[in-house]
Amino acid sequence: MIFGVDEAGRGPLAGPVVAAAVLLSKPRPSGLDDSKKLSAARRAELETTIKRRCQWAIGVVEVEDIDRLNIFGATMLAMTLAVDALCAKLGSDPNEVLIDGNMTPAGRRPEWRWPARALVGGDAIEPCISAASIIAKEHRDRLMCAAAQQHVHYGWEKNKGYGTPDHMAALRAHGPTPLHRKSFAPVAQLLLL
Repeated sequence: MIFGVDEAGRGPLAGPVVAAAVLLSKPRPSGLDDSKKLSAARRAELETTIKRRCQWAIGVVEVEDIDRLNIFGATMLAMTLAVDALCAKLGSDPNEVLIDGNMTPAGRRPEWRWPARALVGGDAIEPCISAASIIAKEHRDRLMCAAAQQHVHYGWEKNKGYGTPDHMAALRAHGPTPLHRKSFAPVAQLLLL
């Protein structure tokens, strides 16, 4: 039993970081790839298939915890929450957890208790990680589109919280919202003005 894990939202100036853990079905859904390489329509289609046929869970770490822990620590926590939620759903632990990137939460989160292996570029080469990247990105994108309705100036429905020129201009004009990461330099610098 192997889980794939990936995250979405490490780089944005606003919103949570989201991780997903996925246990693929047999046969696995076809067409899995790094979520960033897929069109929005294809990602949405694959998300539906993955959610219907595979086992999956999400871990979300909000802005307050990102600012408290830093983004790396928050990402490790989100991954831990996702794997723990999938274990609870299945009633058993994985043999191994494959994680996109070069580090795992092992030794970095006290709650982490599973064998883990980091794979650089894993979201493009390991189907279970590809599936997790799709689930995490789609979930986070929906959260940011919903947040855009409460905070209309920042264009989150388009930029998903990333520091695009339009987002930066809105930040300068309207100041940060409670969903902005105060520990990120562009937001922190505005708070000092």
